[in-house]
Amino acid sequence: MEKVYVVGGGATKIDEHWDLSLRDLMVQASERAINDAGIEKRDIEAIYVGNMSSGPLQGQEHLGSLISTWLGIPGVSAYKVEAACASGGVALHSAFTSVASGLYDCVLVVGVEKMSDAITSDLTSALIMADDQEYVAFTGASFVGLNALVYRAYMERYHVKQEDIALFAVHDHKYGVNNPYAQFRKEIKLETILSSPLVADPIRLFECAPVGDGAAALILCNEKKVRTLKHGSLIELAGSAVATDALSINYREDILTLKATRVAFEKALKMARIERKDVDLIEVHDAFTILGVIHLEDLGYARKGEGWRLVKEGEIEIDGKIPTNTMGGLKARGHPVGATGIYQVLEVLMQLRGEAGKNQVSEAEIGLAQNVGGLGGTVTVNLLRKVR
Repeated sequence: MEKVYVVGGGATKIDEHWDLSLRDLMVQASERAINDAGIEKRDIEAIYVGNMSSGPLQGQEHLGSLISTWLGIPGVSAYKVEAACASGGVALHSAFTSVASGLYDCVLVVGVEKMSDAITSDLTSALIMADDQEYVAFTGASFVGLNALVYRAYMERYHVKQEDIALFAVHDHKYGVNNPYAQFRKEIKLETILSSPLVADPIRLFECAPVGDGAAALILCNEKKVRTLKHGSLIELAGSAVATDALSINYREDILTLKATRVAFEKALKMARIERKDVDLIEVHDAFTILGVIHLEDLGYARKGEGWRLVKEGEIEIDGKIPTNTMGGLKARGHPVGATGIYQVLEVLMQLRGEAGKNQVSEAEIGLAQNVGGLGGTVTVNLLRKVR
C-alpha cells in the first residue's frame, strides 16, 4: 500500500448562499484546493463527490460528470458517493483507497450540500432518508426526534443534567468565532441555549447544528507526485476506515453506543500504526450536543456516561487533555451534510500545518476526524499525521 498525502485544501464559507448553485459551490472549493496544492487541473486523475441529497433537494444527480464538466476536465473518472451525513468522510475514504492502491497518483475529493433554499418539510424528509424508510420513517419519526430519544435515555441512565450536555454548544461557538469558514462566528451563553425553543424534547434549538450551504475539497497524492510539489508542510493521511452498524437504533443492543465509531477508530489506528494516546486533537460529529458527548466516550477518551465531564472540566479546550472541535464543530462551523466530513479533515489539516490562528493547538502532529452517517449507521475515521 502506498502512502497518501493531503497536499491541498479549500472551502467556501458555510452560509445561506442564495446566489450560488450546487455546482458553483463545488467548483469554488475545488479550485481553491487545486491552487493550494500547487497542481494543475490536468494532474487530477479522479474526482470523488460526497453528497447526500442533491436529488431530492435540487433535482440534480450525476454530480461526477457535473463537476468534471464545470472544472473543465471532462474525461476524468468521477462519481458521487452517498452515505447520509457521512458522505464526505466516505468519499475521502474512497479517494484514499484509490491512491493507496496505486491506481491513481493524484485525486480530488469534494463534499457539497445545498440546504438553505429547501422548504422545511422537504429538508426533514431528505434527512430521515438516513434511516429505514419501511420501519422508522413511515411512523413519522424525524432525525431530530430520534436523537431526542437518545438524549433522554442518556440523561436518565447516567443521571446527567441537560445543562452539562448543552455545554458542548458553548464550547463550539467559542472556537467558531475564529474560523473563517464558520456559519456562526459568535459566542453563545448556556442560558441562551437552555431558553431556546424545544425542537424535540429535550433537544433545544441551539443544541442543533444549523442548516446551511457549503463545499470543501482536498487534494490527495502519492509520494511520487508529492516529490514534484513544493510544500513547507507535509501531511500524511495515515489511516482511513469506514464501519457500519445496524441502520436503526431500534435494532441495536445499546442506543447509547455507536459501535461503528469504535470499529472504525480501531481500524484506522492499526493502519496508521499509532495508539489512541498519540492523537493530539479530534473533530467529532456533533450534529446535536448529545452526540458530541457520546462520541468522546466511544472514541475511548472518556468512560461511558462521563463524556460530558471532559467538556465541563475544560479537557477539550485547545490546551486541554484532548482538544476537540477546535474550529467550531458542526454546531458553529455548520453542517452542510455531504460536505461536513471534508470540512472536518480540512480543519485538522489547518491545525497540523500551523494555520489555525488563535485556535492553534500547540505542537499538534496527529489529528482525527470522525464523520457519522445517520445515527451511527455509518462512521468514518480519518487520521492525519504531520511528516514535516
